[in-house]
Amino acid sequence: MMTRVFLILAAALVTLAAACTPVPQSGEGGSGQIYRIRNADKVQVRMLDSINALRQAASAAPVQLNAQLNAAAATHSRDMSVQNRPWHFGSDGSSPLDRVARTGYPGTLLGEAISETYENELQTLTAWMEDRGTRAVILDPKATNMGFSWFQESNGKLWWTLVMGN
Repeated sequence: MMTRVFLILAAALVTLAAACTPVPQSGEGGSGQIYRIRNADKVQVRMLDSINALRQAASAAPVQLNAQLNAAAATHSRDMSVQNRPWHFGSDGSSPLDRVARTGYPGTLLGEAISETYENELQTLTAWMEDRGTRAVILDPKATNMGFSWFQESNGKLWWTLVMGN
C-alpha cells in the first residue's frame, strides 16, 4: 500500500516539475531557488489528484473541487500575505467558518490547512501530511468537497490554503 502511495506521489512530482519554474534566487526559504508557478489553471487539479490519491490509499472517498471553497481559500491566502503571518484568522477577524459562509457554500466546513513557504504545492502537501492535525483534515472521511488556492508574492513567497467541506 505504501509503495502505491509513493508511486502516486512520485508521478505527481514529475507532473509538478512541469508546473513550477525554479528561478535561481536566494529566498528566505533557504533552498536557493524560488518556484514561480506556471500553468496556474492546472495547480488546483494537480492538488486535487494528489489528495484523492492519498485519500484512496487511506480508504477515504474522493473529494471534488468546489468553486465556493476555492474562493474562500483564495481570499485567505491573499489576506495572510497582507498580514504577513500564517494563521487561520483574517485581518478583519474572520474565522474559516466566516469565510466559507461568505461564499455561500451550503455545506459544512470540516477544516482548513494553511502554509507560508517558498516550496511548491507537492512539498506543501507533504508537510501537511506529516502533521497529524492537517493530515486529519485532508483525510477526513466526511469530506466531499475541497477548496485550494494560493497567493504568490513578488519575492516568490507562497501562501497556501486548503479548505475541506461536506
